[in-house]
Amino acid sequence: MALPGPLRSSNREPIPIDARAADHLRYIRETMESAAEFTAVPGWGGVAMGITALVAAFVASRQATPRAWLAVWLVEAFVAVAIAAPAAATKAHRANSALFSGPGRRFVLSFVPPIVVGGFLTFALYQAGVLAALPGMWLLLYGTAIVTGGAFSVRVVPVMGLCLMLFGGAALFAPASWGDAFMAAGFGVVQMGFGWWIARHYGG
Repeated sequence: MALPGPLRSSNREPIPIDARAADHLRYIRETMESAAEFTAVPGWGGVAMGITALVAAFVASRQATPRAWLAVWLVEAFVAVAIAAPAAATKAHRANSALFSGPGRRFVLSFVPPIVVGGFLTFALYQAGVLAALPGMWLLLYGTAIVTGGAFSVRVVPVMGLCLMLFGGAALFAPASWGDAFMAAGFGVVQMGFGWWIARHYGG
């Protein structure tokens, strides 16, 4: 009767210990990145954005034509981006974190789609002559962007988004003449208040 052969080859090469260590470190790093929060939301940048929004609301309310009114708020949108982008990059650099990797990338990918939708709807509503719906729509979609992006950030960020959405919902059903007041309250006061809180409690 033949004896059974060995179940495994005794010549199998062992895995080098440094390869195992590298795999473990890579797994730990990826796990930590997936669990981390995006903390580079700019607090003082948010305060500055709120101040410029209050100025824009005042200037827009004094415009004589819908086109001029829209131009004021579009300029304000570009000013807000010019404030927020470098402020977030500076805060991320101070925290030794990359702005577009890990939680930062997920924040941006969740934040951008509602903003893009807002751009398309702005053009469509302007073409249709329905400018009265713009303040509510802007606040709702910006709030939605903050909520979805804030799912990867500290808890106060999605709360800010919900407040903006509440103002946006109210603006849709309020008289059209109240639009600038709602935007001053949302883009201005809410942004300044939460920006100050974030700056005080989450590193600037």
